[in-house]
Amino acid sequence: MNSIGATFTPDASGQSPKQVSTIPQLKLNDGHTIPMLGYGLGTANFKAASAKGKFDQKVVDSTKEAIAKGFRHLDGAEVYGNEEELGAAIKESNVPREELYITTKFPATGATSPREHFDASLRRLGVDYVDLYLLHGPWFAQGSAAALQRAWADMEAIRASGRARSIGVSNFLQEHLEPILETATVVPAINQIEFHPYLQHGDLLAFHRDKGIAVAAYSPLAPLTRARGGPVDATWAQLAEKYGVGEAEVGLRWCVDQGIVTLTTTGNAERMGRVVRLVPKFKLTPKEVEDVAALGREKHFRAFWREKFDAEDRS
Repeated sequence: MNSIGATFTPDASGQSPKQVSTIPQLKLNDGHTIPMLGYGLGTANFKAASAKGKFDQKVVDSTKEAIAKGFRHLDGAEVYGNEEELGAAIKESNVPREELYITTKFPATGATSPREHFDASLRRLGVDYVDLYLLHGPWFAQGSAAALQRAWADMEAIRASGRARSIGVSNFLQEHLEPILETATVVPAINQIEFHPYLQHGDLLAFHRDKGIAVAAYSPLAPLTRARGGPVDATWAQLAEKYGVGEAEVGLRWCVDQGIVTLTTTGNAERMGRVVRLVPKFKLTPKEVEDVAALGREKHFRAFWREKFDAEDRS
């Protein structure tokens, strides 16, 4: 199955000391693969400003539990304030580094040089390289195409150093990607965006497919966790009953079945296990995917970065 410029291999697997992972893999435009289910270090694990600088063992324990349950893709960011905890969890998990897929991100605002921030992230993580480094958002550039291009040149240099295997962006719209593509020698591998039935971004996914840029979804369960009472509720419940899974697994699978890398976060060990165990075991039909999409277009909802996007969300 080809989607968003990448090859989707539903039954790809990787051996770990504890189990064989059945999490599907997506091949990126640079030839590297990424697990299509990832454990997010934001939201539930996000460190409040008042706690920045204070080591949080709970984040370490939750991340180690996620790894133990079978997650191999760990999605972090400098702004989450917990790179040290992520690094500790990686070390204490006793899973070989090469079996883990580690993402971190350059701040979306208030920063200028990805190279400087990247070096600090590696030190906090305690690793020699990350699998994916992202520009967390375009707003650091303050609307300057030249600033976006300079930052992307830094990202390309980081990739060339071998310390980030893939590079990409997050929270970028087409208008932010186009200036980068004008001067890029390396096309972004992925754009990580908020994506769920109530925020499908109009033609943005088609633009990504055309350019060979993969898409990753964060907050994929917003209709379930933040926007209950919407038009997809009943259908998600019906599909959950049909496939013998929970509504959360249906919501995650809806993204995966569109070839979208899907991130989720929870501190609940039982939920972690359900995601890793159940999401790879079933598949929505194309009609079911489209039915949910059609219902989702009846409502607009954005959970994050609201102040950075206009009311219509350009979708």
